[in-house]
Amino acid sequence: MHPLMLLGIGVTIVIGGVLFFRLHAFLALILAALVISVLTPSAAVRHYEIGARAVHYQPPANKADDNTDNHPDEWVLDLKPSVTAYAGAEYLVLREGAAGELREVGRLKITRFENRPDAKGKQRPFALAAATEGGAMEGGAMEGGAMEGGAQPRDIVVLPADVAAAEKIADWNVGRRVAETFGSTCTKIAILIAMASIIGKCLLESGAADKIVRSSVRLVGERGAPLAFLGSGFLLAIPVFFDTVFYLLMPLGKAMYLRTGKNYLLYVLTIIVGGTMAHSLVPPTPGPLFVAEALNVDLGVMILGGCFVGLFTSTAGYIYAQVLNRFWSLPLRDSADISVDDLKTIMQRDDAALPPLWLSLLPILLPVVLIGGHTVLKSLTASGMVALPPMALEITETLGDKNIALVLSAAIAIGILVWIKRTSRKELAESVRAAIASGGVIILITAAGGAFGGVLKQTGIAGLVSELPTTSVAMVIVLAFLLTAAVRSAQGSSTVAMITAVGILAPIAASGELHCHPVYLALAIGCGSKPIAWMNDSGFWVICTMSGMTESEGLRAITPLSILMGCTGLAVVLAGAIYFPMI
Repeated sequence: MHPLMLLGIGVTIVIGGVLFFRLHAFLALILAALVISVLTPSAAVRHYEIGARAVHYQPPANKADDNTDNHPDEWVLDLKPSVTAYAGAEYLVLREGAAGELREVGRLKITRFENRPDAKGKQRPFALAAATEGGAMEGGAMEGGAMEGGAQPRDIVVLPADVAAAEKIADWNVGRRVAETFGSTCTKIAILIAMASIIGKCLLESGAADKIVRSSVRLVGERGAPLAFLGSGFLLAIPVFFDTVFYLLMPLGKAMYLRTGKNYLLYVLTIIVGGTMAHSLVPPTPGPLFVAEALNVDLGVMILGGCFVGLFTSTAGYIYAQVLNRFWSLPLRDSADISVDDLKTIMQRDDAALPPLWLSLLPILLPVVLIGGHTVLKSLTASGMVALPPMALEITETLGDKNIALVLSAAIAIGILVWIKRTSRKELAESVRAAIASGGVIILITAAGGAFGGVLKQTGIAGLVSELPTTSVAMVIVLAFLLTAAVRSAQGSSTVAMITAVGILAPIAASGELHCHPVYLALAIGCGSKPIAWMNDSGFWVICTMSGMTESEGLRAITPLSILMGCTGLAVVLAGAIYFPMI
């Protein structure tokens, strides 16, 4: 069965299961992964696994070409840092036959190592290899150890041990293949999501989140309240899921309307603008976290890039909210979440009962500083601009590890909750248990998405998509956006859309042919998870229910807003990938 047909079947199961049969996203994704795994032949699995382990290479130079540094009969192997290479190690050269099978057409033996500039201009060792004697490569005789006519573009150079490992995986049964990809995803994101859930729960219960919002409004005044809601929403949505952020900010938006008597629609939309963009662009929110891990994007780089793109998308959303607010006045209606008396209570709550602002911000800013700080220091040290002793770099590397940073932040958030509310051990255990239960559902959905993406890659769809970068980097960025937007619009979940899209597009970044930093691909996927928000999106119903909007008002206000912010983000990412590729 053609990989595109398998892709269509998988996406149909996910979308149909969630949208029409009301299956939980976890069940829909696992079901799709199992079905695709059953329909994928073992030969396709073997082909993918071998390709995933292959090394990048430069074939022997033409003897008539005087513009190359390569020796006429030597192959230049760009080995992965994790590969233990030694002189005399042998590699296989495999070629795809007419029926799609891989056949050995020759062998290479490492003869020496040489420092050469990599794609970023940094000097590092490359392996030089020559064809082994005593056997002609298929299709021609040996001449000085070189393959006659040169290598073909689709030749694969790989270790024999990696071929054996690929064949072993191809022999696994369906259940084990799905379980292995599920487990590998959990390894990457489970601790992060669990810690982020604990942080969000403790911020809410201790009043730290409330303190952040109040301080923002106090700093800018009532006139600047929309900007305060936008900034608070963006900041809080980094560790706290969007629905929770909206639940927190919406009562304050209503309270602000009672104070000013105007601009209710503006308050609602600015809360959405801030929270929804961080949800799709800035880790450790599950969607961008998973995408960054799948594309091997440094988490610090993803955080900085997400904040940068979020600045432009949030600005576009803010302008849209201001313009719409001038032509349309949304009334404050009764809603089930809060009464007028509760709003008055919020307005009169004593600040003394809340934690100080610096302490409230600490659990949110600490992981950003630790992870981002290590990334900056590592870059400055590598460029020679900063000289740090090895021990200092080891300390920053440990503290800047995403798991360690989130654990430290969660510990501080728990400490704030215990100090402010004088929480008993039983109450604290209950709060943490509730947070982990909430995060556990997200972990299951995300890991199931990883399993779905993993089996999709084994179909060979990755090989079809990975040919696109040779045409245009802009085409790949737009494809990533449109693919994510299509899944998002069809089944409503931005996280599921991002997980599905990156499972298909990740091989582009791994191929080395993207022609820009993979963070741009990650950000394009994040921006594509915004359009189109409508009635199949749970967030759409949360917004309408909490704000008092009718369904038609939601389609009039929320849906165009999601399209505008997504397209604005796409434009920014395209400009960055084309003019500042960072490679």
